[in-house]
Amino acid sequence: MALALAAIWPQPLDPAHSPLFSALLAALPLFVVLVLMGGLRKSGLFSSLWGLAAAAALAVFVWRMPVVLAAASTIYGGVYAVWPILWIVLCALWLYNLTVDTGKFELLRHWIEQHVSSDPCVQVILVAFCFGALLEGTAGFGAPVAVTAFLLVGLGYDSLMAVKVALIADTAPVAFGALGIPIVALAGVTGLDLMKLSAMVGRQVPVMSLILPLYLVCVVAGIRGLRRTWPAALVSGATFAGTQFAISNYAGPFTADILAAGLSMIVLLGFLQVWKPQTEKLEEGQTPSRAFETGKKLSAAQAFAAWMPWILLAVVVVLWSLLNVPAYGQIGIHIPRLHNAVLITLYQKPYAALYNYQPLATGTAVLVAVFLSAIFLRAKPAVIARSGWTTFRQLRIPGLTTIVIVGMAYLYNYSGMAYTLGDAMARTGHIFPVLSSYLGWAACFLSGSDTASNVLFGNLQVVAAHQLHISPVLLAATNSSGAVAGKMISPQNIAIGVTTVGLVAQEGKVLRSTFWHSVIFAALISALAYVQAYWIIQMVPK
Repeated sequence: MALALAAIWPQPLDPAHSPLFSALLAALPLFVVLVLMGGLRKSGLFSSLWGLAAAAALAVFVWRMPVVLAAASTIYGGVYAVWPILWIVLCALWLYNLTVDTGKFELLRHWIEQHVSSDPCVQVILVAFCFGALLEGTAGFGAPVAVTAFLLVGLGYDSLMAVKVALIADTAPVAFGALGIPIVALAGVTGLDLMKLSAMVGRQVPVMSLILPLYLVCVVAGIRGLRRTWPAALVSGATFAGTQFAISNYAGPFTADILAAGLSMIVLLGFLQVWKPQTEKLEEGQTPSRAFETGKKLSAAQAFAAWMPWILLAVVVVLWSLLNVPAYGQIGIHIPRLHNAVLITLYQKPYAALYNYQPLATGTAVLVAVFLSAIFLRAKPAVIARSGWTTFRQLRIPGLTTIVIVGMAYLYNYSGMAYTLGDAMARTGHIFPVLSSYLGWAACFLSGSDTASNVLFGNLQVVAAHQLHISPVLLAATNSSGAVAGKMISPQNIAIGVTTVGLVAQEGKVLRSTFWHSVIFAALISALAYVQAYWIIQMVPK
C-alpha cells in the first residue's frame, strides 16, 4: 500500500508554509468570481473563466499539481456538467417551453390570479416558495428558478425582482432536492447512517422553511406587506416546515420536498378561501398583472391542463427513482490519467475519478415527462421541436458558464485547494460549528450543488467533529444545511435562472441583489449548529 501511495501525486495541505496564507490563496478563485460578478457586474461566463484561470494558475504553480492532472480534472468536471446537470436542466426547461408554446403556462398564470390573489406577496409564497420547492424536489439545478421567475414576471414582477425572490426561495428545499440525493451522497461519503443524517438536516432546515415565506414577503413589499399577509406566509411556512421535519425524521430524505411542497400548496389554497389580505397593492419593483385575454374564468378542464405537465413531472420522477431506473445501463468509466492518481493527504487515501454514465439519469425521466405532456396536450411535432430548439438557444451561454464553473470546482477539489481551505477552518476549535455552515456555503457557491458540497467537505466535517468531540452527524448535516444558502449566489444557478427573463449576461447584478441574503441564511444555520453542538445537544439524533 505504501508503494502504491508513493506513486501518486499528494495534495499539499499547506503549500505556502503558513496555514492562514495557504487558506487565503485557496480562497482566491472564489473571490475572483465574487468580485467580478458581484462587484464589477461582469457576466457569469466571463467571471467563471477568470476564476478557472486563477484556480489553474494556483494549482500548477503553488500547489505544484502536474498539468496533466489539472487538465484531466477540469475536463472531468466539464463532462459532469453536461451529463447529468445540463441534461436535467435542458429537459426541465423544454417542459416549461412546451407549456409556453401550447398556451398552458399562460393558463397557469391566469389560474393563480383567479384562485390565489392579485397581491404580490401571496403570489410569491405560492409560486416561488411552494411551486419552486416542488420543482426543486424533482429537477433542481437552476430549473426551479428559471420557471418560477418567468411565472412571476407574467404576474407583474420586473425581471430582477422575479429572479431575486426565486433564488432566495430556492434554499430551504435544496438539502432534500432531487429526491434527497444530497443526503444520500452525504451518507455515502461519510459512512454515517442515512436516517440519522436525514433527521439532523430535518432539525435544521425546517427552521429556515418556517421563516422563508415571511422573509420573501419582506423582500417583496417590506414591513407593510408583512403586516397584511403574514397569516398566509405563516400558514404556508409552518405547513412546509412541519411536513419537511416529519418526513425527513420518520420516512427519510427521498420525498420530503415533494410532499412538503404539495401539502403546503393545498393548505395555502384552502386558507385563502376563508382569508384574504386586507389590501392587494403592488409595491415598488412590480407592475400590474396583465389581464387574461378572454377575461373569463378558467374551466375545470383548463385548470387541469395547466397543472398536468407539472403533476406528470413529479409522478414520473418519483416513480423513476422508486424503480431505480437510472441504474439500468449504467457504465462506470475511469477517467484516464486521473483515477486514483491523486492522494487526498487529509484523509490519506487515493482520490477516485470514476464517472458513472447513466443514459437513464433523472434528466431522461424529465424528458419522458416532456413527451407524456406533449401527448396529453396534443402538441404537434412542430411545436415540440420548436420548444426544444428554443430551450437549446436559451442554454447556450448559461450552459457554457455551467461547464466552466463545474470544471473549476473539480480542479479546486483535485488540486487540494478545497481541502486546504477546509483544513484551515477546521483548526479553529470550539468555534468551528459556526464555520461549518460556511464550508458548505462556499462549496455550493462554487459547484452550484448541495450534493457536490457534501461530497467535497462531508468527510472533513466528520474528522473535525471527532477532534472536537462533537457529533459527526451534526457537523456533516450542517454542511448540507449551510450549502442551501450558497445556492442562491452560485454562478451556475444564477446563469440558468436568468435564461427565461432576459437577464443573460447580467448575472452580476443578480448576485449583488442576493449576496447578503445568502450570508444571513448561512449565519442562521451557523447559529443553530452552535446551539445544537453545545447547548441543546438533545436535538442531535443518537
